[in-house]
Amino acid sequence: MISKLIDRIVNTGAPIVVGLDPKLDFVPEEMKKKCFEEKGENLEGAAEAFWQFNKEIIDHIYDIVPAVKPQIAMYEELGIPGLITFKKTVEYCKEKGLIVIGDIKRGDIGSTSLSYAAGHLGSVTIGGKTFKGFDEDFATVNPYLGSDGVKPFIDVCNKEDKGIFVLVKTSNPSSGEFQDRLIDGRPLYEHVGEQVEKWGLESMDGSYSNVGAVVGATYPEMGRVLRGIMPHAYILVPGYGAQGGTGKDLVHFFDKDGLGAIVNSSRGIIAAWKSDAYKEFADGKVGEAARAAALTMKADIESALRA
Repeated sequence: MISKLIDRIVNTGAPIVVGLDPKLDFVPEEMKKKCFEEKGENLEGAAEAFWQFNKEIIDHIYDIVPAVKPQIAMYEELGIPGLITFKKTVEYCKEKGLIVIGDIKRGDIGSTSLSYAAGHLGSVTIGGKTFKGFDEDFATVNPYLGSDGVKPFIDVCNKEDKGIFVLVKTSNPSSGEFQDRLIDGRPLYEHVGEQVEKWGLESMDGSYSNVGAVVGATYPEMGRVLRGIMPHAYILVPGYGAQGGTGKDLVHFFDKDGLGAIVNSSRGIIAAWKSDAYKEFADGKVGEAARAAALTMKADIESALRA
């Protein structure tokens, strides 16, 4: 699967993934009003607002970015109606040719991880027939339980040609409480990075592995170290834009060929219409603002990589 993502990155020239993390505050009033009138001012109405919001963004970005990353928590907040919207969003993105990274951050004991992996990346057999659950292309995985929690995902990846991104050094301020702890004189995230590289050798797809890593843009020096520790791992880089990361912070996440990393922006793109930087779209032109913000981000990263 990583080779398919790389092909999309090369074809679009944009190592960018758009985080489809809707909140009702991001949805224009007219769009919400219409959805509430149709479905009610309830969970179903909110889920419909998320769907219309997502669709508007997808229709304006699918040809300029390679991938999207819906964060399942935003949908789970709305219960079953929200999960239905999550599923519809995944399907619609794949219809448009986008690679879908399910930001689910799962990881548990072996049998539970296997069910998570089957539900999000694989399939289930019922009555002799095979069915797919959410069917994302990649999923984010929490490695805290060790190999027991990660290898079931790798097994499904190898069977279904899918991929994962393992949390190594996350972008949030308190990540260091555990991730920076010294173990045998080195920070824990380095040990996790080494294990990701080992896991990845079990699922190679060309020059890179289907087992990637999550490393935050807010820690560029750590990104430099981890790029060296994980030569076969593609790095998913959150923290760009709203969390403070810029193009110049990202250079060391990439390899010399300009590949090796894909950078996420969520609010900076999907809520761009509310930003002062895109005032011309302030009347609720969600999709047009998202496209403009994605192109600006692409130019920023291109400029940094050329410098």
